[in-house]
Amino acid sequence: MFNAILVEKDDTGYHALLKQLDETALPQGDVLIRTQFSTLNYKDALAITGKSPVVRSFPMVPGIDLVGTVEHSEHAGFTAGDQVVLNGWGVGETHWGGLAQKARVNGDWLIPLPEGIDAEQAMAIGTAGYTAMLCIMALERHGVTPDKGDILVTGAAGGVGSVAISLLSQLGYRVVASTGRPEESGYLLDLGAAEIMDRSELSSPGKPLVKERWAGAVDSVGSHTLANVCASMRYRGVVAACGLAQGMDFPATVAPFILRGVTLVGIDSSHCPIAERKLAWQRLATQLDISKLMQISGLRVGLSEVIEQSQKLMAGGVRGRIVVDVNN
Repeated sequence: MFNAILVEKDDTGYHALLKQLDETALPQGDVLIRTQFSTLNYKDALAITGKSPVVRSFPMVPGIDLVGTVEHSEHAGFTAGDQVVLNGWGVGETHWGGLAQKARVNGDWLIPLPEGIDAEQAMAIGTAGYTAMLCIMALERHGVTPDKGDILVTGAAGGVGSVAISLLSQLGYRVVASTGRPEESGYLLDLGAAEIMDRSELSSPGKPLVKERWAGAVDSVGSHTLANVCASMRYRGVVAACGLAQGMDFPATVAPFILRGVTLVGIDSSHCPIAERKLAWQRLATQLDISKLMQISGLRVGLSEVIEQSQKLMAGGVRGRIVVDVNN
């Protein structure tokens, strides 16, 4: 038997409960993992609270991240005792995820835990930090170097934003952090932001083009914010879009793209190819300041606290990362 958060659905709606389950209930897969840590992400909170239909089949164990030790493997790439990390691939949506003490998954979804970080640090990074690195790799791939100008990070106090600020500043970029929580300004400056911007400057309907400001941007907000970011990019600026906290609409025009040559790059962390995934994690293990990571991931909870924390996360009352000790 093992403990897990289980999301069920009936005629009255979604219900998330902490339950004891038998190992025979686990879905099919060629690797059995004893989970050490998971995380609580925005998507997990959506699944647990039922605020958005992210869960595709029921019952479902949420949790898009996990790190743990292989107990049994029929996959050629892994053997018992290996420490592994999983991010995305539909876990927590179509396949049982990491908010449980055990998981059975497809070995093709796993990567080895990188040298230089431990299991808890890997989940302090989690999908949010891994996505932030993918965004930075996209900016670099399109020629955005520190000398090109300021980088804007929206949703700055969230998981992606927090890690992006720390990484970008570590790599020599000047970062402007956009947030709706002015009380977090000190936290964002400590992470490496050079300047704080109120999100109200970006969150309302704007003009097709405004003054050029940003050489690059990491946006986890979407909607009017993303449209206004694109409208204020410098010539041949690059925006890495990875989230929809404000909404999944994109009320923009083609003007920034055809008049300023702006590039909008979509970042999909869930089904990112293994080679790129491994590179992102290797860079995180060597380039992310661990002391800053401890600031970003200040909240540790057990499985019994996950449902309550999901409500707080949906209400915008959480900053940075939430690490879940599934054995606590």
